[in-house]
Amino acid sequence: MNTTALETTPQAGYCQLASVARLPKRADFLRVAAKKRRWAAPGLVLQVAPRPDDVQLAEGNVRVGFTATRKVGNAVKRNRSRRRLRAAVDRVMTRSARVDCDYVVIVRAATAQRPFAKLVSDLEIALKKCDAFAPGQEGKAE
Repeated sequence: MNTTALETTPQAGYCQLASVARLPKRADFLRVAAKKRRWAAPGLVLQVAPRPDDVQLAEGNVRVGFTATRKVGNAVKRNRSRRRLRAAVDRVMTRSARVDCDYVVIVRAATAQRPFAKLVSDLEIALKKCDAFAPGQEGKAE
């Protein structure tokens, strides 16, 4: 018996979630940093800026960029930290982030050792502090 996840997933309560797109250019990172809307938590730094009107993006997508400097550690540590933050962003921002903003998530030295649940909590708190939290989005059924 071969079944797929789509066949076994109940359709009741299904909600269309936002997806995460990447910030493609350095200029986008600089624009977000220049807006000075940021929050530093033990596991990450979140920067937020309104999305420009000229950006063509699918409805409901959130643009996120990730940065890890050499101060964090060697390449292995930086990549592991970025992967952990990407997972946290997929979990939180697809359900709770405003879709009219661009985000930059910066790795901190504690990101690699911080428990994943605390990283998720740090990201939720940072979204709230930057006025980018959209709690009504997760209950929408489309």
